[in-house]
Amino acid sequence: MILTFALLGMALALAYNFYRNTYSYWERKGVPNERPLPLIGNVKGIGTKYHFRDINQRIYDKFKGVAPFAGMFTFFKRSALIIDLDLIKQVLIKDFQYFQDRGVYNNVRDEPLTGHLLSLEGDEWRSMRQKLTPVFTSGKIKHMSGVVVEVGHRLAAAMDKAVSAAKVDDGDVEIKDICARFTTDVIGTCVFGLECHSLSDPNAEFRSKGRMIFEKPRHYAIVEFFIFTNAKLAKKLRMKILPDDLSDFFLDAVKNTVDYRMKNGIKRNDFLDELIELRAENQEAAKQGKVINLSNGLTIEQMAAQAFVFFLAGFETSSSTMAYCLYELAQHPDIQRRVREEIDAVLKNVEGGEITYDALAEMNYLEKVLAETLRKHPIVPQLIREANQNYKVPNTDITIDKGTTMLIPVHNIHHDPEIYPEPERFDPSRFEENQVKSRHPMAYLPFGDGPRNCIGLRFGKIQTKIGLVSLLRRFKFGISKRTEIPLILDTRSFLLATKNGIHLRVERI
Repeated sequence: MILTFALLGMALALAYNFYRNTYSYWERKGVPNERPLPLIGNVKGIGTKYHFRDINQRIYDKFKGVAPFAGMFTFFKRSALIIDLDLIKQVLIKDFQYFQDRGVYNNVRDEPLTGHLLSLEGDEWRSMRQKLTPVFTSGKIKHMSGVVVEVGHRLAAAMDKAVSAAKVDDGDVEIKDICARFTTDVIGTCVFGLECHSLSDPNAEFRSKGRMIFEKPRHYAIVEFFIFTNAKLAKKLRMKILPDDLSDFFLDAVKNTVDYRMKNGIKRNDFLDELIELRAENQEAAKQGKVINLSNGLTIEQMAAQAFVFFLAGFETSSSTMAYCLYELAQHPDIQRRVREEIDAVLKNVEGGEITYDALAEMNYLEKVLAETLRKHPIVPQLIREANQNYKVPNTDITIDKGTTMLIPVHNIHHDPEIYPEPERFDPSRFEENQVKSRHPMAYLPFGDGPRNCIGLRFGKIQTKIGLVSLLRRFKFGISKRTEIPLILDTRSFLLATKNGIHLRVERI
């Protein structure tokens, strides 16, 4: 009995010592910080009562003007929330070599689909980024835009069908789902070379798998947040983040498509073709199961991981941006009318009135509207970087230690009234050239910045614009009885996602 109490006392003492050493870190550094709670740090209520943007907002407001960054903890993980825009520029661009990695979860051994460009680190990331960059040139995007326009026609047809069905319900249409079906079909075609048929069938397999990623996670929210914020520990524990049947579906989709193309000599000049060419550079090594030097080639699992992240990033972010844009236009009919007038004016000079890559480039007001949508509704509310070596913060005596997570609160910067007066007001004129030049370059970060910015931003914007133009030239959007103002956000999602979709009244023009 005495031994039991002694062991218990020792365990409690060790736990207390660990707690003190861990959570007094920022205080010992002399960095302003919010007092953390045991086990959960500064993220109490995350995934239930609060979203990441809410946690960040509290700390951003508390320490803005006090210090260039504030200390906090996401569970046991120490994080620095950067408030000063100059320091953000140092981290993302000028001193990028210190902050190349995101430090996000990947577990290639147990979950091959997590070995994608978003999560790769060091030389692996650099080599993969270099290999994939040519896939996203303006020329390649222009070539793929014709395929996206074809899917845009099907989007308009699907919306027409939805409007007919909505006549009995005040013309109310759930916009987010139909936009997600559009981007699912686009990505399915441009990445996998497959006709997904999501627009004609809301329960098509690719669409159901896409919903599963966000609506049917493998774990409870608290476990998911632990994995995301303690990635290396989760990897050591061999934890997984994706449901097994979801991983199997995407792995099989890529394997089967690659095998079919190789056997039949088929080329589609899409994303998967680019990966096949990279893989062929070192095919023999891949067959033997050797560790592949990414400067030479790719394994089929690595190919599947890149295709998966393109699907993941491409369908959800673009569909959400489209839905948020239509939501704002529904509340601002004058802005909606001006966008439609620009679309009509540009397309009347195009043969057949067809949407083209060059025609989209002429739609300057649409570009401003899209920019303001991403300002007010940044789909990725925070950027993450991890210090890969000790870093002395410029103009201070403070050193950021290796392994510290740097949080860049994009949503909170975009809603800072000192940067964007009346931040809740939707105003595309914020992106007039003179206004953009007057702001700090780090005051607008919907796609990140620096060498690790969003590699697919061109494709994402083109996809979004084609979807919006396909709808706005044929339909008028307004407020319905079910439209939420303001929108209720899903606290479980890392991205900026709505809890109940986005409902709007839709009328044919």
